[in-house]
Amino acid sequence: MEEREIISLWKAQDAKIEQVLTINKQLLKEAIGQKAQSALRSLTFLLTWGIILFVIYIVILGNILFWAVSTYSSGVSYFILSLSAIFLINIKGLSDYIRHLYMANHVNYEGSVSEIQKSLTLLQLSVIQHSRTMFLQVPFFSTLFLSINWMVHSPGLSYIVFQVSLTGIFIYGTYWLYRNLTIANLDKKWLQLLISGSGGKSVMKALAFYKELEEYNHVDL
Repeated sequence: MEEREIISLWKAQDAKIEQVLTINKQLLKEAIGQKAQSALRSLTFLLTWGIILFVIYIVILGNILFWAVSTYSSGVSYFILSLSAIFLINIKGLSDYIRHLYMANHVNYEGSVSEIQKSLTLLQLSVIQHSRTMFLQVPFFSTLFLSINWMVHSPGLSYIVFQVSLTGIFIYGTYWLYRNLTIANLDKKWLQLLISGSGGKSVMKALAFYKELEEYNHVDL
């Protein structure tokens, strides 16, 4: 066999190998895409029910707040202010869930791996920010039943110490969580647990699939 024929045969064989590799990469990407979509389907289910529960909870809070305002007296000032803060934070939580549902349903699995990872990462960041925001309501639960009358009629030193300590602990805990609930701590088990209820676990699972694919291929598809 002449040298020219050998080179031609080698090139033809090399082209076939490249074609097979390309097909295999595409099939692998599609398989990973199906797994990621399956992971996000559970997120879609969670968000849908979360939106329903948010609406019910907000309606209940709104009715209680309306009743408190309509029957206003100075003794319920703390209650109205605290409940208003809780109400507004949960409104923000509802809007987050609606946005997350939209983001989860509009990931373009036909795009490049980097584009898919970007979409999932943005969703993950939004889930973390949602968790940070929701924890801001915690201190207000400790001030719901305070009364302005306690400043006029001293309730006793023990009660004051208890109330100040309880509210202080809630404020510090909220501050600590807000500072540490960041993408930089995503490898921490406690953070993963805290965001799992908001769908963070499903997003992490989907991202992990594409990370494995990226490591396998070493190049963007």
